[in-house]
Amino acid sequence: MIHKLADVLSSNIGNGTRIWQFCVVLPGAKIGANCNICASVFIENEVVIGNNVTVKCGVQLWDGTIIEDNVFIGPNTTFCNDKHPKPGNKNFKKEGVVVKEGASIGANATILPGIVIGKNAVIGAGAVVVKDVKDNAIVIGNPAKVVTKK
Repeated sequence: MIHKLADVLSSNIGNGTRIWQFCVVLPGAKIGANCNICASVFIENEVVIGNNVTVKCGVQLWDGTIIEDNVFIGPNTTFCNDKHPKPGNKNFKKEGVVVKEGASIGANATILPGIVIGKNAVIGAGAVVVKDVKDNAIVIGNPAKVVTKK
């Protein structure tokens, strides 16, 4: 289902995926089956989303982002793909984020460029993730620190 107020330019959308109003999905994006892409999400060209993924409202997924299967991304999570952003940067080096299978990211978390979030990891709401997160880790805070393993 693609809401009539969504702007979906990609034909790479899996069966059973729902894309809600005010979303923009650029032509090169790949989205798996049975996903729920909530309102006001922007998905750039070089983004790959697996199956059974939920992306809540207000999230932008930039080029180089890979989201594996069964991931939850909370509202207003911020992903970054440029360590040195500035206008007209001719030396731009894209560094995408990888979110491994089963990970869960809380609302308003910020994920810096080049980060890998491990399988089944949990990122607490509002966390600022500045380094890779191991499988099954739970991290909170700014900067995000491991509080336990599942």
